[in-house]
Amino acid sequence: MYVGAGIDVEEPCYDYEHIKKVLGEIKKNFEGYFQRFLETNAGNGLTDEDFTKLQKKFGIDEKCTKPISSKKLSINYKSIINESLVKYEKDRDDYLKIMDMELLEDLVDDADHFKSKILRNECPIIRKTLANRKAKELDKYRGNFSHADADWLLEVVANLCKFADEYAENYDEEEYENYETYEDLNMNLMDTDDYTAYGVIGGGIKTHMLYKVYPGLFPNRSRSALWALWYLSGKSKYNCTMDSEFLMIDVDKGVVQQNYFYPYTLFVYYAFEIYKLLRDKATELNAYIDLDYRYIIVDSFLEYVALEHDADISVMKSQIRDGGMGFA
Repeated sequence: MYVGAGIDVEEPCYDYEHIKKVLGEIKKNFEGYFQRFLETNAGNGLTDEDFTKLQKKFGIDEKCTKPISSKKLSINYKSIINESLVKYEKDRDDYLKIMDMELLEDLVDDADHFKSKILRNECPIIRKTLANRKAKELDKYRGNFSHADADWLLEVVANLCKFADEYAENYDEEEYENYETYEDLNMNLMDTDDYTAYGVIGGGIKTHMLYKVYPGLFPNRSRSALWALWYLSGKSKYNCTMDSEFLMIDVDKGVVQQNYFYPYTLFVYYAFEIYKLLRDKATELNAYIDLDYRYIIVDSFLEYVALEHDADISVMKSQIRDGGMGFA
């Protein structure tokens, strides 16, 4: 039995005193992760600390090596931003073709085609999830997709597309940059039934689809992102009775997974606050974050944080049995 299964998070998680504590811990831990994020070029190299350990191991005088300069950190940050954009764009066109209201309206009388061909074969995240036979925890997802009503899936995707398009139309760049609360971000509809095909197009998949269309407005609520928030927030319960809001714990099997019910309303807010930290670092290091793509660097940073703890995460998830939920 998963602690917290069937609900998103406890009510206190929406309380601003709670959010203030979580955000304070994230800001405190951000500096160390960000430094290593740059030193390793987003996980593709060694930190200064790791390099020093190697020097000691092989008897090399530490004085022979200078710490990474701010100029080098600036170069690394710019490189990470550019490489993240390139990686992001690789399959973006596939999502742009699907998340098109004109196309979705034309398919209203052919929902079976939408499900069996477009979603199954042409939507990268769904195609890859269905094809991943090695992950037994995805067997349940494959079954859910197979039995899902095609009209329902089309309706949910159309609702998501319409919501995203309207959100983008009402977006004001200057106003957005100065938002202060999760209410300001106005994402509450994303956590309602009309915008979710439970078990098929849930929190992780639907937000990934929107992220691929509007990366400046919809952060990617991936499994790595939720694990990263757990580490950034100091792995604390913050007085939650069901342990961390970012995780789900199977008390019977001793298995831990990301909280795939985690509300997008709150996730967007934490992602936005992390974006602001990354934005300020960009100013400090003379790097540039395109506001139309602001959440791409957030996604890369959160991926790095999770990667840094990959071994521990693998251990916590290692006992997942058939029928588990391995996707966000």
